[in-house]
Amino acid sequence: MAPARSPSTHRIPAVNVEQEVIKTLRSVLNLEAGPSLTADTPLLGSVAELDSMAVVSILTALEERFGFAVDDDEVDGRTFASVGSLTSFVQSKLDR
Repeated sequence: MAPARSPSTHRIPAVNVEQEVIKTLRSVLNLEAGPSLTADTPLLGSVAELDSMAVVSILTALEERFGFAVDDDEVDGRTFASVGSLTSFVQSKLDR
């Protein structure tokens, strides 16, 4: 019988949620060469590419990336107010 492995050898690296959200936004909105995105960057009303179809695409991409589901009643304009608010939303889904 093989010796038991220490749990530390199976540690999964922590995911930087904000960086993953930014990567998703850049990918879905085709902003690869665009301006720098930070937690304070406004989204809705400020990023021309962010329309209702893009919101659906971003949510789908985040669901697939992080393995959670989003119900329609969980999302409103405040969710997409800024990169930080979207990151907080994702983190809240992960903390459940």
